[in-house]
Amino acid sequence: MNEKIEQLKARFNEQLAAAEDSGAVEKLRVAFLGKKGEITDLLKGLKDVSGPEKKEMGQEINRLKSYADEALTQKAAEIKEKELAARVEAAESYDITLPSAVEEGSYHPITLVQREVEQIFASMGFTIEDYSEIVDDYHCFEALNIPKHHPARDMQDTYYLDNGQLLKTHTSAAQNAIMRKYGAPLRAIFPGRCFRNESTDACHENTFFQMEGIMIDKNISISNLIYFMKTMLSEVFKQDVKVRLRPGFFPFVEPGFELDISCLICGGEGCPTCKNSGWLELCPCGMIHPNVLRDGGIDSNEYTGFAFGLGLTRLAMMKYGIKDIRDLNSGSLKTLAQFKY
Repeated sequence: MNEKIEQLKARFNEQLAAAEDSGAVEKLRVAFLGKKGEITDLLKGLKDVSGPEKKEMGQEINRLKSYADEALTQKAAEIKEKELAARVEAAESYDITLPSAVEEGSYHPITLVQREVEQIFASMGFTIEDYSEIVDDYHCFEALNIPKHHPARDMQDTYYLDNGQLLKTHTSAAQNAIMRKYGAPLRAIFPGRCFRNESTDACHENTFFQMEGIMIDKNISISNLIYFMKTMLSEVFKQDVKVRLRPGFFPFVEPGFELDISCLICGGEGCPTCKNSGWLELCPCGMIHPNVLRDGGIDSNEYTGFAFGLGLTRLAMMKYGIKDIRDLNSGSLKTLAQFKY
């Protein structure tokens, strides 16, 4: 038996010396120390040996097992070190102290503008709300004084779902729910993504972002609306911004206005972004119609309020000098990665 152990040890040493990579060492470990390995088989064979010889044989086999395990571990470490040295030698010269080439991500410009505007209105006491992108006909139209078959719906063609719901055409769709949630007095803004089935060009998209704002209290007037909008715009652009109000029809406000901003891309001289007018429509607004207040559960004889739909997409274009609205939905990292928080 001792002779058999010595032969096994000699064969192990010979194969270990011939192993040239980590795979060969692992194969050798399985062949000698695995569940069906040769050294393991010797230990199993002790059941057929009796008397003092069994104890002596067991000790010899265990010494061989320990020797093989230690030798395999040492060989594996040596090969690993050699393989690493070979890879380093074969690789191109490099400086391990150099920083990695991992680039930082960036926020979308609309996200940057939205967060900035939210902070401005929050500082003026407005609550920030969220609302679903999929709404029903009542909240998108009827609760806003736009009954079925009203011609005003032609201005906001959208995408309808099989269950009768639709993708909201404006953030005004949240007005009724917010009024019923808080009642009056109320100051709230609710940003969100909107959808309209229309052709795209440099200043129109079928998917865009707005921020709705409403303020309801006693004795609210147009002057309050103008004050809050001019304050917000001066904070965003860090300068006085030229604006104008012109009459506009929106069934959910009376009177209604279009708040335009002097085009900051062309300086008011005219360009494709502003359709060569020098002005860009930024914010439909007006005094909330009494019917909308009543549908929201608010007494229109006691309270008045204003509402506005701020175009976050167009605001981002003005702030960052983006000439084509389609760039914002392009997914182009080259375009969007330049905006950092």
